[in-house]
Amino acid sequence: MVKIILPERDFDYELQALVAGFFPGQAVFTEVQGEDKSKDGELLATINITLSKYKISAAFSAKSFLISRESLVTGDGDWHKHIDKSAHPYRTYYKNVLKKLVFEVIRDFPGEKLPEGLKRRIPAWGTMTGVRPVKIVMDDILNGRDINSIYGSLKETYCLSSEKAELAIQVATNEARLLKQADYKNGYSLYIGIPFCPTTCLYCSFTSYPFHGALADSYLEALVKEMEYSSHIFKDRKLSSIYIGGGTPTSLGAGQLERLLKALNRYFPVDKSIEFTVEAGRPDSITKEKLDILRGHGVGRISVNPQTMQQKTLDIIGRKHTARQAADAFMLARETGFSNINMDLIAGLPGENEKDFADTLSQIEGLCPDSLTIHSLVVKRASKLREKIQEDAAADGGSRALCMDAMFEMGQQFAREHGYSPYYMYRQKNSAGCVGSTGQENIGYARKGKECLYNILIMEEKQTILALGAGASTKLYHTGLGQVERIENVKNVSDYIGRIDEMIGRKKSIYDRLYKKDNGK
Repeated sequence: MVKIILPERDFDYELQALVAGFFPGQAVFTEVQGEDKSKDGELLATINITLSKYKISAAFSAKSFLISRESLVTGDGDWHKHIDKSAHPYRTYYKNVLKKLVFEVIRDFPGEKLPEGLKRRIPAWGTMTGVRPVKIVMDDILNGRDINSIYGSLKETYCLSSEKAELAIQVATNEARLLKQADYKNGYSLYIGIPFCPTTCLYCSFTSYPFHGALADSYLEALVKEMEYSSHIFKDRKLSSIYIGGGTPTSLGAGQLERLLKALNRYFPVDKSIEFTVEAGRPDSITKEKLDILRGHGVGRISVNPQTMQQKTLDIIGRKHTARQAADAFMLARETGFSNINMDLIAGLPGENEKDFADTLSQIEGLCPDSLTIHSLVVKRASKLREKIQEDAAADGGSRALCMDAMFEMGQQFAREHGYSPYYMYRQKNSAGCVGSTGQENIGYARKGKECLYNILIMEEKQTILALGAGASTKLYHTGLGQVERIENVKNVSDYIGRIDEMIGRKKSIYDRLYKKDNGK
């Protein structure tokens, strides 16, 4: 267990994530000076933060050994006393100085002085603990900043490794190129959620329900009503991309899928959008009839997502299909005429090692997908897998994190060797390798011209995303302020059906306020 002592409750969440990245499997908690909150478990190390008018200090101590760093700061010396710190003009600057100090004192602490049981791992992403590490880089590129200057900042200000700095720049460069081609500032994108799945995977926490025909019919009725209203609101904006996700959209019956896509084409200018993606994720939900329906209604990109090609793992995580079925579904989609097929893989699934992951990549190589997304296993609070992974991470002393690092390196090498370039990336809390921290990244690789624009738009928050369905979260991007406003739909399917007028009302009230802002009223 590691404790962070702060002079006041500020930046505590980010510091906790940063420190947890150094010590996979360790509990990390924060307290304000004088609180002295007791916690169960052995206290192995302490980080103490102090502030004075023009100086920030950080000290790391363990086993009676201490190392400290301090940094002078410029600007407003009383920054930490402001009531509304979020509005302070120097806030980001101070935060970066503080996080760098903490990073350096832990990194430079002599390894031989660390107590037994405290395994240290230097986070390759440095002080970047957020889910969108590329966002800063992409904004700099869009604003015309020199690449060498950006690289220097990533190394100096954020302490990234050379490999991660280069990866961030490569992803951001691809993102910026695609955004410039898409006229993203004048458009919007559409997300439609279908919250049904054949089964619930062991690691999953998304809004999903076992497929039931009558419930799906009622759901589609409510969804079409939300479509009709929302289409009027956006009738004067250009539709950039469409993404139907879930759940598993192809869990719907063929007739239901046809009903959904007919309504979509009736209310939205599908033929004028740049791309149209449907997650056909579960191979056991894919049929020739459904693929023909997708093709017939303008879908150009689909995902066939095995997550792994190891049968033992598919059985463990609750997938009711075989690795052979995943390959057959992929080939069936090719034969139906789909020339842009994505496949998702997850690194770190229970029981898998580097040899298993290498074998999965070898089988994927034979299918030759147009894009490949490699995720780190994320242990969400609501998933059945969380307790087991937490126990394993605490017991393995960080070896799981090192195994996942190796898997990601294998994935990157595979992508390079087979003509895939990284074009979008994000990170999530509770990667299985680093429970409690923001762990390994999730990277989308694609061959040129096969990238998914929607993935970039939803991640970098540069455009309004109209989201429909249970659990969907609309992101209204206000160009003038550079801010995103969210409208949440209820997650429960029955609640969504019964309260669809309320969901529409939520959208209407915020749309009205947004347009008033845009019109200067």
